[in-house]
Amino acid sequence: MNVSMTSHDTVSPDAATGSYVLTLHCDDRPGIVAGVSRVLSEHGCNVTESKTFEDAVHGTFFARFTFTVPAAPAGGEGHDAESALSADLDVIANEFGMTLRLWPLARRMPVVLMVSKWVHCLRDLLYRAQSGHLPVDIAAVVSNHEDHRSLVEWHGVPFHHVPVTRDTKPQAEGRLLEIVEETGAELVVLARYMQVLSEGLTEELSGRCINIHHSFLPSFKGAKPYHQAFERGVKMVGATAHYVTSDLDEGPIITQRVAPVDHSYSPADLQRHGQDAEVAALTDAVRMHAEHRVIMQGGRTVVLR
Repeated sequence: MNVSMTSHDTVSPDAATGSYVLTLHCDDRPGIVAGVSRVLSEHGCNVTESKTFEDAVHGTFFARFTFTVPAAPAGGEGHDAESALSADLDVIANEFGMTLRLWPLARRMPVVLMVSKWVHCLRDLLYRAQSGHLPVDIAAVVSNHEDHRSLVEWHGVPFHHVPVTRDTKPQAEGRLLEIVEETGAELVVLARYMQVLSEGLTEELSGRCINIHHSFLPSFKGAKPYHQAFERGVKMVGATAHYVTSDLDEGPIITQRVAPVDHSYSPADLQRHGQDAEVAALTDAVRMHAEHRVIMQGGRTVVLR
């Protein structure tokens, strides 16, 4: 991967914590970490976490840092200090041709969930977000069925019923984009949403839409995949969470889970274990994305845990 342009998106740090998360990637060369560390040190910042990865195959370097910034003295010009830090990071980004981004560490990412009939992933995400176990705020739930309205509204989350037919698909997807814009959502999660998104919508949501599916694909497609797997005597079930692209279920993988099974498992047993894997993989993927640990690299991802 060859980074051809520099992107440096900055926002103000969280006022309460004064902490940032910084991610970067660029062509690998000596001095990258030293340059970033020097800038942070010169501004009195304290690095609290550092994760790096050197992709020797593609000659690319990836990094994620969290750090705290010194509190501005009473009556001091905190904004000027932030601007000076951003300016010096811009210099480093330009020098190394980095894609460099900066976010407040404590900020919870606004998310829209989409679901059809299966509820296991939805229920887990609602619980973990409400309990503070995930750094997200669920801004809305969109479904093509009414089944889970009471559950969603019990959690205090707005529920939007958006039916989908072949003829109304463009209007339904337009309504979804309206909800995303109205809520300011930065991530859309398909928590077992059983509708194929159009190519136009997947392009609109590129890099900010995560899907979950059973890992039998492409072997067992269509209806009742666990019954198909039972008939073939599978010895492992699992799930894959990935970014959505126009290639159905083939987007860049973020997380996966597997569990061993054997001949004694009924189709219902296989499905139960598979759904447990789906929950674990999807929750982990949402967490990694919301914590800014995932960096895209062509058709794959680098996840800096």
